[in-house]
Amino acid sequence: MGGLPARRPCGGIVRAMRLGLGLYRHHLDTEHFRFAKQCGCTDIVAHLVDYFRSPRNDAGDQPVGDDGGWGLAGGSDEYWTAEWLTGLRERIEAEGLRLAAIENFDPAHWHDVLLDGPKKVEQLEQLKQIIRNLGKAGIPVMGYNFSIAGVAGRVKGPYARGGAESVGMDGSYDIPMRKGMVWNMVYDENAGPGNVEPATHEQLWQRLKDFLDAILPVAEEAGVVMAAHPDDPPMPFVRDQPRLVYQPSHYQKLLDLHPSPANQMEFCVGSLAEMTEGEIHEVVERYAATKRIAYVHLRNVRDKVPHYKETFIDDGEVDVLRVLEILKRHDYQGVIIPDHAPAMSCPAPWHAGMAFALGFLKAGMR
Repeated sequence: MGGLPARRPCGGIVRAMRLGLGLYRHHLDTEHFRFAKQCGCTDIVAHLVDYFRSPRNDAGDQPVGDDGGWGLAGGSDEYWTAEWLTGLRERIEAEGLRLAAIENFDPAHWHDVLLDGPKKVEQLEQLKQIIRNLGKAGIPVMGYNFSIAGVAGRVKGPYARGGAESVGMDGSYDIPMRKGMVWNMVYDENAGPGNVEPATHEQLWQRLKDFLDAILPVAEEAGVVMAAHPDDPPMPFVRDQPRLVYQPSHYQKLLDLHPSPANQMEFCVGSLAEMTEGEIHEVVERYAATKRIAYVHLRNVRDKVPHYKETFIDDGEVDVLRVLEILKRHDYQGVIIPDHAPAMSCPAPWHAGMAFALGFLKAGMR
């Protein structure tokens, strides 16, 4: 299998920066694994939730609706069993790659953890079992975004070089979330009229603490790192709901909630660069020094929220090569993926955009 990297407990990260590709569930097939390998990747970060699933379309292509919803939560629970996860890892390893992380829980599994609802205790137990299953399957990292509203307010357009389609933000996004929704997905189609009650920042931080207090001991025992993503877009409020890590300093507050070695960061350089405070290269320097980065999302952007646009990886306000140098100097030992890339004007827009980003990163890492 061509030199698969060795695993190790509580993070399983080998002692070198590694290039990876993030794939949604409908991409978790041999064709996409081989595409990653051909682009020079060694690792896969897998999403088990397709955020555009709907009764009419289970392929992951459902457009955002008028209420800002991205489709239905609650895919098959089969995807989260130790057996299924082990099978996924083995299929990836059969192509000479490594499964570095699973990214994002299904909102159906933890909506009341985020909302402090009546099923919170039950869902925390379900999340604990998912973490145990990752450990049994030999998957070292679980990425998550503790957010009620999730990713909201993005727009698409010809914002990147040469008119390539990319995403960005063009003003605040204040459409309230209707009942039965969390993370832009519907978990209860029969929730009735009305909107989700707004929370406060203090309430959301307490909910995060409850989550970490419950999950981190289990994660340590299972040998799994919990990796927290910053808010995207990083606004104080989105859809009338508070955000947690919408400024760089808030990441430290999250780390300080629990000293566990399993409490780490899913370090999204693009989201951090969109924030209104902090110089991005100083932010990378600060957090690389903590040795608590589980894995890295690395893309480029121009401008700040609420009016930013994503660019090609070599063409924004982030000096990506400088970021790589900082990570190397601090002996960062994890995976780097281009979380997004502009879609290029050709018959395979996503593939071409990702191949360009991966090639640039691979050259920079060398």
